[in-house]
Formats: sequence, structure tokens, C-alpha cells
Amino acid sequence: MVTKRKVNNLLALAVLATVIERPMHRYEIASKMRERGKDRDMDIKWGSLYTVVQNMEKAGFLEVVGNERDGARPERTIYAITDAGRNEMADWTRELIADPETEPNRFIAGLSVLAALPPDEVVELLGQRIGALSRTIDAARRELDHIAATNLPRLFVIEAEYGIAMMEAEAAWAASLRDEIAAGTFPGVDLWRHMHAVGMTPAEVSELVERGMTE
Repeated sequence: MVTKRKVNNLLALAVLATVIERPMHRYEIASKMRERGKDRDMDIKWGSLYTVVQNMEKAGFLEVVGNERDGARPERTIYAITDAGRNEMADWTRELIADPETEPNRFIAGLSVLAALPPDEVVELLGQRIGALSRTIDAARRELDHIAATNLPRLFVIEAEYGIAMMEAEAAWAASLRDEIAAGTFPGVDLWRHMHAVGMTPAEVSELVERGMTE
């Protein structure tokens, strides 16, 4: 069950997972998260970091433990995680791992209106997607191999493994769909192709199919 949280922004979780190492100011927090690629793991809007940190302090998850000044730069506030912050981080992580939650997906949105395009164009577009996924997978594997060479424990890159596995599964599924359409074995592909050849709308096709099933 999804919990209604005091600060319901995944950037807050990334901040907690960073500050748990030691007290830091906001600039250092952002630098550490960028260095570790947290913006690849989560939908992070860096411009909201100031507000998120402020809200977490109000919620009792962070506390101010000092200030520092570097030359002529403005004074920087240093934050540390509290016991409540540690508990929040652990509870939030448990929820994310255990509770599946459907999230909006651009590919799914495109598939939901696939009939708007003719089959042959869909075959070409799926090929483009598969190629892009393949390049992304190769780059991700090279990066993972590079990280492995540093002897960083697998525990700290497990999200990258998952990301690669999901891309590989998507590429395999997209290739299967492309091949079905290209081979003409996809159910209803002839009607789909005819629909675009004569300019029929999906609604007209649905009505035609319904009449064909009932007459």
C-alpha cells in the first residue's frame, strides 16, 4: 500500500540516501547525486532541490548542524539526517521494493493508439526503437563493466542491472511485435492495412468488425 508521505518527491529519498553518509550542504548533495547518476534512476528536477531540502527539514528528516563559508561565496548551510529521516528512508525503500505501482509510460501511450499509423510504418518505427534500445543497452553495459572494474560492490549498482534487463525485455518484445506485423501473422493486420488504404477511422473499423461478428 502506497503511503502518503510528508515529502512525496523521490528527490527527497535520493537526498536522504546521500546525506546518510555524512552531513553536507546542498551543493555537495547535488554534486554527489549527479556523480552517482541518480538523475538516471529517478525523475529528478534539480531546480527543486532547495525546496525539497527545506521541506525535509520542516518534516524533521534533516537538521541543520552548521554553516561553512568558502572564500567570497555565500555561507552554506550543512544538513545531517535525523533518526526520523533514517526511518523514513528505510520505510520508503521497503515500499518501493515490495509494492508494484503502475506508472505512466510513453511507449505504452503510443501502443494504445497504434492504429493511427499504417502497419508498414509501425514496422519501421519499431525497428528504430529497437536500434536505439540496443545502443543504449550497449552503452549501459560498458558503463557497468567500467564500474565493476573499480571493485564497487554489486549492491550499489543493482539498479543499473535492472535497467538493462528491462530494456532488453522491451527490445525483445518490440522485435517480436515488429516481426509479426512484417510477416503478416499479427491478427487483423490485413484489416489494419486496409483501414489506412481507404482512410477508415478506428471507430469505423470497430463498427465493421462488430457487424461482421453479429451478422
